[in-house]
Amino acid sequence: MEISMHAQQMISTHPQVRGQTTNDALIRCIEECYSCAQTCTSCADACLAEDNVKSLTQCIRLNLDCADVCNITGRISTRRTGSDEEMIRRMLDACAAACRLCAEECEKHAKMHEHCRICAEACRHCTTACEEAGRSMVH
Repeated sequence: MEISMHAQQMISTHPQVRGQTTNDALIRCIEECYSCAQTCTSCADACLAEDNVKSLTQCIRLNLDCADVCNITGRISTRRTGSDEEMIRRMLDACAAACRLCAEECEKHAKMHEHCRICAEACRHCTTACEEAGRSMVH
């Protein structure tokens, strides 16, 4: 089942974008950021329910940090009025780093916890999307 995302539709109707081509890599990144934020939040919650929660402290911390960074990166990247491309590029870099760290931690627990395996995969997808979006922006 594919989740319907409206980022492309919304951004393409923005008065400062209308009639121009949209940055598809950035739009994909926005969608990946929101998806990753949800996945990381869910993984943190699942970790809290595990019997060995104490051994998952760092994983939970990185899940929550990653979710926050992904959410704010998605929000900043969505704004088109007075767009600040340097800020967006810096957020994309920070988001890619947060996702990489979270993925590395989740991978340590992936054999024991399926939610960590899924989260690591989502973080890797978001890392790639952030890197591609950063390269696609005019410098």
